Amino acid sequence: MKLLVIIVPFLIAVFLGRIIIPFILFVSYKKRLFDPVDPRKFHQKIIPRLGGVSFAPVQSCLFIISVIVLYKVNFVPLGIDTSEVFPMFMLLLCGLFILFLVGLADDLVGVHYQWKFIAQIIVACLFPLSGLWINDMYGILFITYLPPWIGMPLTIFAVVLIINAVNLIDGIDGLCSGLIMVGCSFLGILFIHYEAWLHALFAFITAGVLSSFFYYNVFGASKRKRRIFMGDTGSLTLGLSIAFLSISFAMNNQAIKPFSEGAIVTAFSTLIVPVFDVTRVLFVRWRDGQPLFKADRNHLHHKFLRTGMSHHMAMISILALALFFCVFNFVAVQYISNNVVVLCDILLWIGFIFVWNAVENRKRKARSRKLEVIK
Repeated sequence: MKLLVIIVPFLIAVFLGRIIIPFILFVSYKKRLFDPVDPRKFHQKIIPRLGGVSFAPVQSCLFIISVIVLYKVNFVPLGIDTSEVFPMFMLLLCGLFILFLVGLADDLVGVHYQWKFIAQIIVACLFPLSGLWINDMYGILFITYLPPWIGMPLTIFAVVLIINAVNLIDGIDGLCSGLIMVGCSFLGILFIHYEAWLHALFAFITAGVLSSFFYYNVFGASKRKRRIFMGDTGSLTLGLSIAFLSISFAMNNQAIKPFSEGAIVTAFSTLIVPVFDVTRVLFVRWRDGQPLFKADRNHLHHKFLRTGMSHHMAMISILALALFFCVFNFVAVQYISNNVVVLCDILLWIGFIFVWNAVENRKRKARSRKLEVIK
């Protein structure tokens, strides 16, 4: 019976996304609101980029309505006093509204990156203000409790990093929405296990609305005017959503869920791929003397495509990689210390990148030899 509390809103979110996205497509073609075509992007046809407009309104409205209904029927989602949890969700919805407006303005008329960055910091500050912040490292680097003067700035930094990592990973069809769907589903199941019903509800509402967008983004045909991108409106709000869920799971707070030894490692395992990838890209730009925030074609999906993979195959491979880290960390923290698991994550990532660079170089040399033979 409790699972219906999650399943019904999830299905409603899928249904609402299925209704709203065709309407967005209609308006986009009517008003010619398309993603600009340039040499750095893969698509060479006009495609709307306002799919993310459907995310935050469905997330916010459906979550609020679901909570009201739950309390009307005397179902207390957490089974305890939720007065400490509700402010977290209320300020989350405020943050979603702010990033929704900033992203929409950027998709329609363009917003300078500095202003987007300021908006991200403001939204990140809402987390500590609501009482949500990283207060325990669970033994990582042999640190446990974090005082507010360390945990709160760390939380702000983590939220801004996650938002930008999610925004930058949005490079090929289905990748960003697929990664967030994997993350929300994984964390949603864990929240259900710990009976944190409000967080599970938000996680699966997000996954539901994304599933409808995923269909149009990956399988929609451009010629039939059925394909759409999420734009910054979507990637910014999704980044905030997954940051909220991850930090909520990582926080040592009985009002959210019972204590679990590997919470912080498990929570952020959903973000290893986008966060490690943006860290690698920034390091490469710094090493090569390039501007840190200058767009290039050095992200993980670019590396996959350069080996000859199709867009769909690259997307599926990266989603499989993200799922591997989720499952590996979830199992590993049951048997070994958090420090060892984090070290394994770093070594696995470095090893994977090293091997893939070798594959990429071999493919490039093979193409060069083939061109020389043709000449």
